[in-house]
This record gives sequence, C-alpha cells and structure tokens, in this order.
Amino acid sequence: MAVKPLEDRVLVMPIENETKTESGIYLPESSKERPVKGKVVAVGPGKLMDNGKRASMSVKKGDTVVYGKYAGSEVEIKGDSHLILRESELLGLLEG
Repeated sequence: MAVKPLEDRVLVMPIENETKTESGIYLPESSKERPVKGKVVAVGPGKLMDNGKRASMSVKKGDTVVYGKYAGSEVEIKGDSHLILRESELLGLLEG
C-alpha cells in the first residue's frame, strides 16, 4: 500500500530521539519526548493557486525535516507510525 499525499501535504516518518545521553546515561521511557524531526517519505503535488497552477514544494522525498511537537496527524502504514503534515507546519530542513 502506497500513500500519496494530496495538495501541500507531506508524509513523514518520525526519527526517534536517542535513549542514551552523551555521557552514557540511559533515559527511562517516561522521560522520552515526542520526536520533532523526521524523514520525508512522500510529497504531494503542491497547493493549487488561484491561477490554476501548482506551487512547488520546498521539500522532497528523502529530506530530513523539523516540525512542531504536536503538528500533523498520526497514521499507521504497514505497522510503522507516520505523520501527515501540511508544508506550512514544517519548521525547517536539516542539511548535512
């Protein structure tokens, strides 16, 4: 089953936060925060503008993005948790 986002939506697979600190301390499950970065899995065609053309998307498949802690809608695809977000909910693009 493949999911193709519509309009200006982006399908993102969250990247889980580390369970161990830099000093080697393992964090308990209760202290884990919700992920705020993820890998773009699929991108919609772009928002339809008033002149009938589509706005180009600023992210592409494979990009690593940062988003708000409670942004998007959670969906489960093939047993994996994903998020569907609008392009405007993305806060940044991680490079390097």
